[in-house]
Amino acid sequence: MAEGGEFRDGLSRRIAEFDREAAARAADSAEEERLRVLEEFPLDAWGELPLEWYALGPTPQGGPRYTFCGLMEYGTNALGSIRGGSAGKHIVYRHRTGEWRVVPSTLRGLGVQEAWAKVRAEFVTAFAAAASGAYGRIDELETLSYGQALTTKALATYVPDTYLPVFSASHVRHFTALLSGRPHQPHATRIRTWQANRELLHLVRETPEFEGWRPHEVVDFLYAFHAPRPRDRTVWKIAPGERASLWDDCLANRRIRIGWDEIGSLGQYESDQELKNALDRYWPHSTGRNLRLARQLLAFRDLERGELIVANRGKSEVLALGTVAEGYSYNPDVETHRHVVGVDWDTSYAQLFDSPRHAWQQTLARVPATLLREIRGGRKAGFTAAVESAPETDAELPASVRGVRDLLEHKGQVVLQGPPGTGKTRLALSVALAMAGHGDRIESPPEERAAALRELSAVPQDSHAARLTMVTFHPSYGYEDFVEGFKPATSADGAGLNLVMTDGLFRRVCMAAEAAPDDTFLIIVDEINRGDLPRILGELITLLELDKRNSVSVTLPTSGRQQTVPSNVFIIGTMNTADRSVGHIDAAIRRRFAFFDVSPDLDVLDGEVGGLGLADFLEGLNAKLDTAFGPDHLLGQAYLLADDRPIVTVEQLSHAFHHEIVPLVVDYCLGQPELLRNVLGALVNDSTGRIVQTNPQDLPAMLVDEFVAAKSGGEASAGEYGSGISGGE
Repeated sequence: MAEGGEFRDGLSRRIAEFDREAAARAADSAEEERLRVLEEFPLDAWGELPLEWYALGPTPQGGPRYTFCGLMEYGTNALGSIRGGSAGKHIVYRHRTGEWRVVPSTLRGLGVQEAWAKVRAEFVTAFAAAASGAYGRIDELETLSYGQALTTKALATYVPDTYLPVFSASHVRHFTALLSGRPHQPHATRIRTWQANRELLHLVRETPEFEGWRPHEVVDFLYAFHAPRPRDRTVWKIAPGERASLWDDCLANRRIRIGWDEIGSLGQYESDQELKNALDRYWPHSTGRNLRLARQLLAFRDLERGELIVANRGKSEVLALGTVAEGYSYNPDVETHRHVVGVDWDTSYAQLFDSPRHAWQQTLARVPATLLREIRGGRKAGFTAAVESAPETDAELPASVRGVRDLLEHKGQVVLQGPPGTGKTRLALSVALAMAGHGDRIESPPEERAAALRELSAVPQDSHAARLTMVTFHPSYGYEDFVEGFKPATSADGAGLNLVMTDGLFRRVCMAAEAAPDDTFLIIVDEINRGDLPRILGELITLLELDKRNSVSVTLPTSGRQQTVPSNVFIIGTMNTADRSVGHIDAAIRRRFAFFDVSPDLDVLDGEVGGLGLADFLEGLNAKLDTAFGPDHLLGQAYLLADDRPIVTVEQLSHAFHHEIVPLVVDYCLGQPELLRNVLGALVNDSTGRIVQTNPQDLPAMLVDEFVAAKSGGEASAGEYGSGISGGE
């Protein structure tokens, strides 16, 4: 049944359960906020509105308490949220350095006041167009397209009842698909938010059950029962202060607070590198881990309504499972931990784990799908869940699997690129399981996962190929192996050899896919950049483009046969970025592939050996490798895993370090002892330049000294960094 059909089937029941009186009160509050905006920023005064009264930041003496953008983002929560993201969504803003920044490239050559005059004129035009019903005129205003959420909220404020109070483009598309009964269309992302919002309003007005409802009541209902669950987002574990010291406040005030107050509002930062630079200035002894921290903080800033958060105390206790109710803000009114996101908490999920989760030592950590299922399974009986459990389908897939699968649907071919040991092949196989409807096997025990992959890799008797085919490219692999060619075969009488036209791997997969159009067929190419791709693919490179699938054919030069590529054939290649022995992928081929970076995943290293946190060790080692060689020469988490779980014994650690990690580091150093000392420090013998040998029992402490204590400048241990400097576990 279509999603829209399910929506309508249960609509009457959900309306009966909905607290419309509370929604009506919220709508009244929204109207009060709207009138406040009109009072402080009258429509007829917009033509002369000063930039200082518009942009984020302090207002001049005698001005309003909030600037217009400040009021839109932080002072009108009931009216609808546009929180999260950088200040760039406001089109023109004052950067934290004090300089003015203009986002539209067409205005950057102008002075800031001249640029503001053009932006202001477009706002005035948009308000007049909406008031007169000339909505198409707004689509012609290119400058406003750089701030679509802000513009849509401003239109809903000044021209009420012509827009719904939903200003996130993805949320508008979600609700539109829900009410229309149609799946989301990719081209819909090109429709501007205010235009899509009008389409959603039309669908609401066509729904008889909403007759007489105010826009805010409808939107509250949709979020209450059908909140978007972003497909490509991560569930985060966030600690409310050191040892959960802020938990009572967070629970009572429906929010989560974290530290790093010194860097100011996260909305000031346009990139992870800019935020890292700020972190480096305040915590110079932790520069090796600040890029990862910057990315985590930006993920916190960009949390959207409906996303899930786990609150924890220490490494073994879940305090609650929460749903984001209000986006990010920086609250200078609290003494500490001023970065705030609004959350509705459900404490019925509170529980203690049997063993500690060492990755939870830091303030923010990703929650794998398997752990989220465990947390949901540990919920106390007899409670009504405030956090509605989504079906264990798409939402339960790891974010990386969803990301690669979505790229395949968009492009048809994806290359997974990253340093060695980051799990590129494993990720490719996980995508294969997800595409075959076996997403529940992705994080199953190794034997169950392997059995599912064997089933996918088996060639049915009546087919030319399996749904999953793996191949490794190398310099001698050619067109005749992949597409077709003459190959020697024993003659019928056994007396000699004949050349026989033989279908290659890709052609066999295409024939199988044509015979089973409802199934997906995936080819995984390990080491894709080690093969001569133009020679291997030949003329078929043209047919890989999705718009040429099925509809365009080429004549194969060897056999003269016609060949098409079915739309249900997909390719995933893996590429080791540290491999210096191969060149870049041909530009024409690169255009036909999407590229997905697979970075070291420290969150899976949820363990410690002899007091050494595995994630801390790998992070410290990679910080040194990054400084010495750059980001392509890091090491992945696989070196510290056994059977998909973190290693647990000092013997396993010693083997991994001396026989897997050290040889790779030595190879990176190209025989230069000084480089080796820069990376491995005291673990290199000064006189011989060789790696010191030690009893496995002593190795964890040596690695702590070199890679964990060193990265925090010796001021704190890994745990103290999380609780003291970075805001607490």
